[in-house]
Amino acid sequence: MEVVDRILDVGRRNGVSAVLCAGDLFDDPTPIEDFWEGLARRLRDHPGPHVPIFLVPGNHDPLTTESVWASTHPFRARLPNWVHVVDRDDFSYDLTADVVLYASPCRSKAGERDLAMALPTREVGDKRIRIGCVHGCTFDMDGYQTNFPICRDAGVLRGLDYLAIGDTHSFRDVTESSPVPTVYPGTPEPTNFDEPRAGSVALVALFRHGMRPRVEAEPVGFWRWLDVRCHDMNQLRTLLTTPDLDRQVVRLRFDMSVSLSEENEVERILRELQGTEAAHGRAGILLVDKTDLRLQPGSNGIFPEDLPPVVRDTITRLDRLIEEADDDGEKLRATRALGHLYKLLQNLDALSGKMR
Repeated sequence: MEVVDRILDVGRRNGVSAVLCAGDLFDDPTPIEDFWEGLARRLRDHPGPHVPIFLVPGNHDPLTTESVWASTHPFRARLPNWVHVVDRDDFSYDLTADVVLYASPCRSKAGERDLAMALPTREVGDKRIRIGCVHGCTFDMDGYQTNFPICRDAGVLRGLDYLAIGDTHSFRDVTESSPVPTVYPGTPEPTNFDEPRAGSVALVALFRHGMRPRVEAEPVGFWRWLDVRCHDMNQLRTLLTTPDLDRQVVRLRFDMSVSLSEENEVERILRELQGTEAAHGRAGILLVDKTDLRLQPGSNGIFPEDLPPVVRDTITRLDRLIEEADDDGEKLRATRALGHLYKLLQNLDALSGKMR
Protein backbone atom coordinates (compact mmCIF):
# COMPACT_ATOMS: atom_id res chain seq x y z
CA MET A 1 0.00 0.00 0.00
CA GLU A 2 2.88 2.39 0.67
CA VAL A 3 3.94 2.25 -2.98
CA VAL A 4 0.59 3.82 -3.88
CA ASP A 5 1.63 6.93 -1.94
CA ARG A 6 5.00 6.96 -3.72
CA ILE A 7 3.32 6.71 -7.14
CA LEU A 8 0.98 9.59 -6.35
CA ASP A 9 3.91 11.60 -5.01
CA VAL A 10 5.78 11.11 -8.31
CA GLY A 11 2.67 12.41 -10.04
CA ARG A 12 2.49 15.44 -7.77
CA ARG A 13 6.17 16.32 -8.16
CA ASN A 14 5.99 16.07 -11.94
CA GLY A 15 2.64 17.77 -12.38
CA VAL A 16 1.07 14.88 -14.30
CA SER A 17 -2.39 15.14 -15.83
CA ALA A 18 -3.42 11.52 -15.18
CA VAL A 19 -2.32 8.21 -13.65
CA LEU A 20 -2.92 4.99 -15.60
CA CYS A 21 -2.96 1.49 -14.11
CA ALA A 22 -2.81 -0.94 -17.04
CA GLY A 23 -4.30 -4.00 -15.35
CA ASP A 24 -3.59 -6.60 -12.67
CA LEU A 25 -3.93 -4.15 -9.82
CA PHE A 26 -5.16 -7.17 -7.85
CA ASP A 27 -3.95 -10.75 -8.24
CA ASP A 28 -7.50 -12.10 -8.27
CA PRO A 29 -10.90 -10.79 -9.42
CA THR A 30 -12.28 -11.22 -5.89
CA PRO A 31 -9.47 -10.13 -3.52
CA ILE A 32 -10.05 -10.18 0.22
CA GLU A 33 -11.43 -7.03 1.82
CA ASP A 34 -8.07 -6.05 3.35
CA PHE A 35 -6.74 -5.37 -0.15
CA TRP A 36 -9.60 -3.51 -1.82
CA GLU A 37 -10.65 -1.60 1.29
CA GLY A 38 -7.02 -0.72 2.04
CA LEU A 39 -6.52 0.62 -1.48
CA ALA A 40 -9.77 2.60 -1.45
CA ARG A 41 -8.87 4.12 1.91
CA ARG A 42 -5.38 5.01 0.67
CA LEU A 43 -6.86 6.83 -2.31
CA ARG A 44 -9.60 8.56 -0.27
CA ASP A 45 -7.08 9.80 2.31
CA HIS A 46 -4.60 11.16 -0.21
CA PRO A 47 -4.28 14.91 0.37
CA GLY A 48 -4.00 15.83 -3.30
CA PRO A 49 -3.82 17.57 -5.62
CA HIS A 50 -6.08 14.99 -7.22
CA VAL A 51 -5.66 14.14 -10.89
CA PRO A 52 -7.83 11.48 -12.55
CA ILE A 53 -6.68 7.89 -11.97
CA PHE A 54 -7.79 5.16 -14.37
CA LEU A 55 -7.92 1.51 -13.24
CA VAL A 56 -8.02 -1.10 -16.00
CA PRO A 57 -9.08 -4.70 -15.15
CA GLY A 58 -6.38 -7.15 -16.31
CA ASN A 59 -6.34 -10.88 -16.89
CA HIS A 60 -5.54 -11.60 -13.22
CA ASP A 61 -8.42 -9.40 -12.03
CA PRO A 62 -10.86 -9.37 -14.99
CA LEU A 63 -14.12 -7.45 -15.05
CA THR A 64 -16.99 -9.85 -14.30
CA THR A 65 -20.38 -9.52 -12.62
CA GLU A 66 -18.84 -10.91 -9.40
CA SER A 67 -15.46 -9.15 -9.46
CA VAL A 68 -14.16 -6.26 -7.43
CA TRP A 69 -14.75 -4.05 -10.50
CA ALA A 70 -18.49 -4.78 -10.73
CA SER A 71 -20.68 -1.71 -10.25
CA THR A 72 -22.42 -3.36 -7.28
CA HIS A 73 -19.20 -4.24 -5.42
CA PRO A 74 -18.60 -2.10 -2.29
CA PHE A 75 -15.09 -1.26 -3.54
CA ARG A 76 -16.63 0.91 -6.24
CA ALA A 77 -18.69 2.88 -3.74
CA ARG A 78 -15.63 3.59 -1.60
CA LEU A 79 -13.53 5.07 -4.42
CA PRO A 80 -13.27 8.87 -4.60
CA ASN A 81 -14.84 10.49 -7.67
CA TRP A 82 -11.46 11.21 -9.27
CA VAL A 83 -10.73 7.48 -9.59
CA HIS A 84 -12.27 5.93 -12.70
CA VAL A 85 -12.76 2.20 -13.35
CA VAL A 86 -12.54 1.17 -17.00
CA ASP A 87 -15.71 -0.94 -17.10
CA ARG A 88 -16.75 -0.44 -20.72
CA ASP A 89 -15.21 -1.84 -23.90
CA ASP A 90 -15.55 1.62 -25.51
CA PHE A 91 -14.22 3.63 -22.56
CA SER A 92 -12.97 7.12 -23.41
CA TYR A 93 -12.15 10.19 -21.35
CA ASP A 94 -11.24 13.71 -22.42
CA LEU A 95 -8.25 14.69 -20.28
CA THR A 96 -8.22 18.11 -21.98
CA ALA A 97 -9.76 19.51 -25.14
CA ASP A 98 -6.68 18.28 -27.02
CA VAL A 99 -5.98 14.97 -25.23
CA VAL A 100 -8.22 11.89 -25.11
CA LEU A 101 -7.73 8.52 -23.39
CA TYR A 102 -9.11 5.26 -24.80
CA ALA A 103 -9.12 2.08 -22.73
CA SER A 104 -10.69 -1.36 -22.62
CA PRO A 105 -10.91 -3.99 -19.83
CA CYS A 106 -10.11 -7.68 -19.76
CA ARG A 107 -13.32 -9.61 -19.14
CA SER A 108 -11.77 -13.03 -18.51
CA LYS A 109 -8.52 -14.60 -17.28
CA ALA A 110 -7.65 -15.75 -20.81
CA GLY A 111 -8.57 -14.51 -24.26
CA GLU A 112 -7.42 -14.11 -27.85
CA ARG A 113 -8.91 -10.66 -28.50
CA ASP A 114 -6.42 -7.87 -29.23
CA LEU A 115 -7.76 -5.14 -26.96
CA ALA A 116 -5.40 -2.54 -28.44
CA MET A 117 -6.63 -3.15 -31.99
CA ALA A 118 -10.19 -2.88 -30.68
CA LEU A 119 -9.59 0.78 -29.74
CA PRO A 120 -11.06 3.29 -32.21
CA THR A 121 -8.87 4.43 -35.10
CA ARG A 122 -8.00 8.08 -35.69
CA GLU A 123 -10.43 9.96 -37.88
CA VAL A 124 -9.25 12.22 -40.68
CA GLY A 125 -8.49 15.69 -39.37
CA ASP A 126 -8.24 14.62 -35.70
CA LYS A 127 -5.17 16.43 -34.34
CA ARG A 128 -5.66 15.51 -30.69
CA ILE A 129 -3.15 13.55 -28.66
CA ARG A 130 -4.65 10.04 -28.39
CA ILE A 131 -3.57 7.70 -25.57
CA GLY A 132 -4.46 4.01 -25.32
CA CYS A 133 -4.40 1.85 -22.18
CA VAL A 134 -5.00 -1.92 -22.26
CA HIS A 135 -3.69 -5.16 -20.77
CA GLY A 136 -2.03 -7.94 -22.77
CA CYS A 137 1.12 -9.44 -24.31
CA THR A 138 3.04 -8.11 -27.30
CA PHE A 139 4.69 -11.46 -28.09
CA ASP A 140 3.74 -12.26 -31.69
CA MET A 141 5.91 -15.29 -32.47
CA ASP A 142 4.35 -18.07 -34.55
CA GLY A 143 2.96 -20.86 -32.42
CA TYR A 144 3.41 -18.93 -29.16
CA GLN A 145 0.26 -18.94 -27.04
CA THR A 146 -0.51 -15.60 -25.44
CA ASN A 147 -3.19 -14.05 -23.28
CA PHE A 148 -4.82 -11.08 -24.99
CA PRO A 149 -2.12 -10.70 -27.68
CA ILE A 150 -1.27 -7.12 -28.63
CA CYS A 151 0.00 -6.31 -32.12
CA ARG A 152 3.34 -4.52 -31.86
CA ASP A 153 2.15 -1.93 -34.38
CA ALA A 154 -1.22 -1.38 -32.70
CA GLY A 155 -0.28 2.14 -31.59
CA VAL A 156 0.51 3.20 -35.14
CA LEU A 157 -2.41 1.32 -36.72
CA ARG A 158 -4.92 2.87 -34.30
CA GLY A 159 -3.48 6.36 -34.72
CA LEU A 160 -2.37 6.66 -31.10
CA ASP A 161 0.43 8.82 -29.73
CA TYR A 162 1.12 6.53 -26.76
CA LEU A 163 0.01 3.02 -25.77
CA ALA A 164 0.24 2.03 -22.10
CA ILE A 165 0.11 -1.73 -21.58
CA GLY A 166 0.32 -4.03 -18.58
CA ASP A 167 1.33 -7.67 -18.18
CA THR A 168 5.07 -8.32 -17.77
CA HIS A 169 6.76 -7.21 -14.53
CA SER A 170 9.80 -5.35 -15.91
CA PHE A 171 9.89 -1.88 -17.48
CA ARG A 172 10.15 -2.13 -21.26
CA ASP A 173 9.44 -0.01 -24.33
CA VAL A 174 8.66 -2.69 -26.92
CA THR A 175 8.59 -0.21 -29.83
CA GLU A 176 11.72 1.87 -29.32
CA SER A 177 12.11 2.44 -33.07
CA SER A 178 8.45 3.36 -33.59
CA PRO A 179 6.99 6.89 -33.40
CA VAL A 180 4.41 5.52 -30.93
CA PRO A 181 5.86 4.13 -27.68
CA THR A 182 4.21 0.93 -26.44
CA VAL A 183 5.41 0.63 -22.87
CA TYR A 184 5.17 -1.86 -20.02
CA PRO A 185 5.80 0.09 -16.81
CA GLY A 186 6.31 -3.20 -14.92
CA THR A 187 5.26 -3.76 -11.34
CA PRO A 188 5.84 -0.83 -8.96
CA GLU A 189 7.35 -3.31 -6.50
CA PRO A 190 9.50 -6.24 -7.72
CA THR A 191 7.93 -9.60 -6.93
CA ASN A 192 10.84 -11.97 -7.62
CA PHE A 193 14.56 -12.24 -8.34
CA ASP A 194 14.18 -12.39 -12.13
CA GLU A 195 12.62 -8.93 -12.57
CA PRO A 196 15.65 -6.65 -13.00
CA ARG A 197 13.69 -3.63 -14.29
CA ALA A 198 10.71 -3.82 -11.95
CA GLY A 199 10.03 -1.23 -9.27
CA SER A 200 9.26 1.78 -11.46
CA VAL A 201 6.44 3.65 -13.13
CA ALA A 202 6.53 5.08 -16.64
CA LEU A 203 6.66 8.87 -16.56
CA VAL A 204 5.39 10.07 -19.94
CA ALA A 205 5.62 13.58 -21.40
CA LEU A 206 3.40 14.16 -24.46
CA PHE A 207 3.86 17.37 -26.47
CA ARG A 208 1.75 17.26 -29.63
CA HIS A 209 0.34 14.75 -32.10
CA GLY A 210 3.06 13.32 -34.33
CA MET A 211 5.92 14.04 -31.94
CA ARG A 212 7.24 10.97 -30.09
CA PRO A 213 6.55 11.26 -26.34
CA ARG A 214 9.41 11.20 -23.86
CA VAL A 215 9.20 8.14 -21.59
CA GLU A 216 11.31 7.61 -18.49
CA ALA A 217 11.35 4.92 -15.82
CA GLU A 218 10.78 6.59 -12.45
CA PRO A 219 11.71 4.40 -9.43
CA VAL A 220 8.98 3.95 -6.81
CA GLY A 221 9.71 0.51 -5.33
CA PHE A 222 10.98 0.11 -1.79
CA TRP A 223 12.26 -3.48 -2.06
CA ARG A 224 15.14 -4.80 -4.13
CA TRP A 225 15.84 -8.49 -4.67
CA LEU A 226 19.46 -9.55 -4.29
CA ASP A 227 20.68 -13.00 -5.33
CA VAL A 228 24.07 -13.84 -3.76
CA ARG A 229 26.20 -16.97 -4.17
CA CYS A 230 29.16 -17.06 -1.76
CA HIS A 231 32.32 -18.91 -2.73
CA ASP A 232 34.50 -17.72 0.16
CA MET A 233 34.33 -15.94 3.50
CA ASN A 234 35.33 -12.57 2.06
CA GLN A 235 32.22 -12.53 -0.12
CA LEU A 236 30.07 -13.26 2.92
CA ARG A 237 31.75 -10.55 4.98
CA THR A 238 31.30 -8.08 2.11
CA LEU A 239 27.56 -8.78 2.10
CA LEU A 240 27.31 -7.09 5.50
CA THR A 241 28.56 -3.83 3.95
CA THR A 242 25.88 -3.73 1.22
CA PRO A 243 24.12 -0.33 1.25
CA ASP A 244 20.41 -0.25 2.22
CA LEU A 245 20.48 -3.91 3.21
CA ASP A 246 17.26 -3.41 5.17
CA ARG A 247 15.48 -2.79 1.83
CA GLN A 248 16.74 -6.01 0.26
CA VAL A 249 15.18 -9.44 -0.12
CA VAL A 250 18.39 -11.48 -0.02
CA ARG A 251 18.68 -15.02 -1.33
CA LEU A 252 22.00 -16.31 -0.01
CA ARG A 253 23.40 -19.54 -1.44
CA PHE A 254 26.68 -21.10 -0.36
CA ASP A 255 29.12 -22.96 -2.56
CA MET A 256 32.18 -23.16 -0.32
CA SER A 257 34.12 -25.16 2.23
CA VAL A 258 34.75 -23.74 5.71
CA SER A 259 36.80 -24.68 8.72
CA LEU A 260 35.22 -25.07 12.16
CA SER A 261 36.16 -21.52 13.13
CA GLU A 262 34.83 -20.17 9.82
CA GLU A 263 31.60 -22.12 10.30
CA ASN A 264 31.20 -20.32 13.58
CA GLU A 265 31.70 -16.99 11.81
CA VAL A 266 29.16 -17.99 9.15
CA GLU A 267 26.55 -18.61 11.86
CA ARG A 268 27.34 -15.28 13.51
CA ILE A 269 26.97 -13.39 10.22
CA LEU A 270 23.70 -15.18 9.44
CA ARG A 271 22.33 -14.17 12.85
CA GLU A 272 23.35 -10.59 12.18
CA LEU A 273 21.69 -10.65 8.76
CA GLN A 274 18.54 -12.44 9.84
CA GLY A 275 18.07 -11.04 13.31
CA THR A 276 16.83 -12.68 16.49
CA GLU A 277 13.86 -12.31 18.79
CA ALA A 278 15.81 -9.58 20.56
CA ALA A 279 17.25 -7.68 17.57
CA HIS A 280 16.29 -6.72 14.02
CA GLY A 281 18.30 -8.30 11.23
CA ARG A 282 20.49 -6.26 8.91
CA ALA A 283 18.71 -7.67 5.84
CA GLY A 284 15.06 -6.91 5.18
CA ILE A 285 14.34 -10.56 4.37
CA LEU A 286 16.88 -13.38 4.25
CA LEU A 287 16.51 -16.71 2.46
CA VAL A 288 19.42 -19.12 3.08
CA ASP A 289 20.43 -22.25 1.19
CA LYS A 290 23.29 -24.11 2.89
CA THR A 291 23.05 -27.23 0.73
CA ASP A 292 26.55 -26.67 -0.69
CA LEU A 293 28.13 -25.33 2.48
CA ARG A 294 30.79 -27.95 3.22
CA LEU A 295 32.71 -28.42 6.45
CA GLN A 296 36.44 -29.10 6.20
CA PRO A 297 37.37 -32.24 8.21
CA GLY A 298 39.50 -32.01 11.34
CA SER A 299 40.20 -29.44 14.03
CA ASN A 300 42.97 -27.71 12.03
CA GLY A 301 44.59 -26.31 15.17
CA ILE A 302 41.71 -24.05 16.25
CA PHE A 303 41.60 -25.25 19.87
CA PRO A 304 43.75 -23.51 22.51
CA GLU A 305 46.67 -25.41 24.01
CA ASP A 306 45.74 -24.92 27.68
CA LEU A 307 42.71 -27.19 27.73
CA PRO A 308 42.23 -29.91 30.36
CA PRO A 309 43.93 -33.21 29.40
CA VAL A 310 40.62 -35.06 28.98
CA VAL A 311 39.44 -32.47 26.46
CA ARG A 312 42.78 -32.49 24.61
CA ASP A 313 42.60 -36.28 24.46
CA THR A 314 39.09 -36.16 23.00
CA ILE A 315 40.20 -33.72 20.28
CA THR A 316 43.21 -35.92 19.42
CA ARG A 317 41.08 -39.07 19.17
CA LEU A 318 38.50 -37.34 16.94
CA ASP A 319 41.24 -35.98 14.65
CA ARG A 320 42.76 -39.48 14.42
CA LEU A 321 39.35 -40.95 13.61
CA ILE A 322 38.91 -38.43 10.79
CA GLU A 323 42.38 -39.13 9.42
CA GLU A 324 41.94 -42.90 9.41
CA ALA A 325 38.27 -43.10 8.36
CA ASP A 326 37.43 -44.38 4.87
CA ASP A 327 33.82 -43.33 5.07
CA ASP A 328 32.94 -39.66 4.41
CA GLY A 329 29.93 -39.92 6.67
CA GLU A 330 32.12 -41.00 9.58
CA LYS A 331 34.51 -38.12 8.90
CA LEU A 332 31.60 -35.67 8.92
CA ARG A 333 30.18 -37.04 12.19
CA ALA A 334 33.56 -36.74 13.88
CA THR A 335 34.04 -33.21 12.52
CA ARG A 336 30.57 -32.28 13.76
CA ALA A 337 31.54 -33.56 17.17
CA LEU A 338 34.61 -31.31 17.09
CA GLY A 339 32.40 -28.41 16.07
CA HIS A 340 30.01 -29.07 18.95
CA LEU A 341 32.93 -29.19 21.38
CA TYR A 342 34.32 -25.96 19.96
CA LYS A 343 30.99 -24.17 20.50
CA LEU A 344 30.69 -25.52 24.04
CA LEU A 345 34.13 -24.17 24.90
CA GLN A 346 33.29 -20.79 23.41
CA ASN A 347 30.08 -20.62 25.41
CA LEU A 348 32.01 -21.48 28.57
CA ASP A 349 34.54 -18.73 27.82
CA ALA A 350 31.70 -16.25 27.29
CA LEU A 351 30.02 -17.33 30.54
CA SER A 352 33.21 -17.09 32.56
CA GLY A 353 33.87 -13.65 31.08
CA LYS A 354 30.45 -12.48 32.29
CA MET A 355 31.05 -13.99 35.74
CA ARG A 356 34.38 -12.16 36.00
